[in-house]
Amino acid sequence: MTASAYRARCRPAVAAFLVAAVACTAPMDGDGGQPGPPRRPGSPSPDPRSPSPGAPSPSPGPVEVADHLHLELPGDGSFLVKGGYPRRPSPCVDAERPRLLARYPGDLSVERSDDGTISLTVTVPFDRYLEGIAEVPPSWPAAALEAQAIAARSYALATTGWGGQEGEELPTPICATAACQVYRGIPVPRDPDVRAWYRAVRRTDGQVLLYRGRPAETVYFSTSNGRTYANEDVFGSAPLPYLRPVVERDDGESPVSRWSVRLPFEDLARFLGAAGEWPRHRGISDVVLEDGTVTVRGEGRSRSMDAATFRAAVNVWAPCLEPDRYPPPSWKGTELPVTVPSRWMSLSTERDGVVAEGRGWGHGVGMVQWGAYGKALRGMSASDILAFYYGGLRPRRRPEPGLIHVEVAIGLRELKIVPSVPGATLEGRELGLDRVTIEGGEALTVTVEPR
Repeated sequence: MTASAYRARCRPAVAAFLVAAVACTAPMDGDGGQPGPPRRPGSPSPDPRSPSPGAPSPSPGPVEVADHLHLELPGDGSFLVKGGYPRRPSPCVDAERPRLLARYPGDLSVERSDDGTISLTVTVPFDRYLEGIAEVPPSWPAAALEAQAIAARSYALATTGWGGQEGEELPTPICATAACQVYRGIPVPRDPDVRAWYRAVRRTDGQVLLYRGRPAETVYFSTSNGRTYANEDVFGSAPLPYLRPVVERDDGESPVSRWSVRLPFEDLARFLGAAGEWPRHRGISDVVLEDGTVTVRGEGRSRSMDAATFRAAVNVWAPCLEPDRYPPPSWKGTELPVTVPSRWMSLSTERDGVVAEGRGWGHGVGMVQWGAYGKALRGMSASDILAFYYGGLRPRRRPEPGLIHVEVAIGLRELKIVPSVPGATLEGRELGLDRVTIEGGEALTVTVEPR
C-alpha cells in the first residue's frame, strides 16, 4: 500500500481532534538523551527548546480518534519509537517482555487491529531502508558486507513489486524480521561501527542480481552443514537455476558451524511435557533419531514425532523453564542462538541424558553468510562471492526505487513517538518536537505531550 493510500484511509476528522489531544504532562524519562539521526553536512542542529510555529496549544486529556493514523517527517529527520506489547501470563521462570525501541528515518503509519492491538509500518527511502538492514556484523570484511548489501537489495526488489523505474514507490510492503530480512532502522543507541555497513550500501548503489531481466530472489542464511540445498527441496517452490546446491568450505568460523548440547532426561521430560509431546511427570530413558523421526521412550511408553516438532519443543521450553542453562554456549563461548540450532543433527543417548550434535543454522538455501565472510577473508570479491552462491549471477546496475513500506511491528499495546526535528506532522497537523502516545483498544487513543 502506498503512503497516499495509507493517508486516504484515515478519517478526515482526525486532525480536528488533535488540538484537544495535547496534554500538559512531564517528559518521559530518558528521551532527552536519545541520539539524533545523522545530519547532512552543513545542516543546522535543531534546538529542542524551540517550539515549532503553529504547534497546538496545550490542553489536557487524551482523545480517541480513528483506526488509522499517519505521521510524516521533514527530509532529514527521524522518529524515535518505543513500543509496548500487552502483558501476558507466562509459565516461564524469567518471562521475556518484548519491546520495540528503534529510530526510523521516514513516515509512520499506525493501524488498529480488530483485537485492539496496534501495527506499525514505516515508509522510508529505499537507500535508508538498506542502511537499516541488520543481518551481519558491520565489522566483517568489506567484500562480505558488499555481497550482503547486493543480496539484500536484490531480495527487497524481488519481493515488493518493483516495476523497474527510478524513484518509484514500491507497492508491496516487506516485513522487518528474519521471515524477510532483518530491518532495525537507525541503531539505538548509536553504533559507530555501523558506518562500515553504510559504506557497503553506498559502494554497491544500484547493483542488483538479475534473472531474466528481473531481480533474483536472493535468499540467504547464516551457516551451512557443509553444503547448500535447492530451493524446491526446502521451500517446495518451482526450481530456480540460481538456487542450486553448492559445497561450502568457508563458514567454519561461525559459532554454529558445529554445536553440541547435552539434555538430561529429567530436563527433556519437562520440556516435552510442557509442549504436550510427552506425559507430564513421566520419565524418559531413551531417545532415537532415525529418518527424520524422533522416538522417545520411558516408563513403558513410547512417543514418535518429527525432528522439527522435537526441536521446536526444546527451543521454546528449555530457555523458558531453565533460562540459566539454555541455550548453552557455542564452541566459541558465545551463547547459541537457540538450544538446538538446526535440523542437521544426530542424537545419542548417554547414561541419564541425550546429546544433540549438529552443524549449521538457517534454512539452507542461497548465500551462506558466514561462508561469504570466509571467502572475503580469502580475498574473493563481492561479485565472485555472489556468483558462487547464485548460479553465476553477477551484479548489474539498475535504477533504484524511491520509497519502500516496511511492516516493523504488530500486536503492540502502545507506541510512544518523538520526532528528532521540527516539522513533523500528525494527520497534517504540525507537532514541533512534541511527544505522541498512541494506545490501542476500542479505538486509537492519541495524547500529545510537549517536551
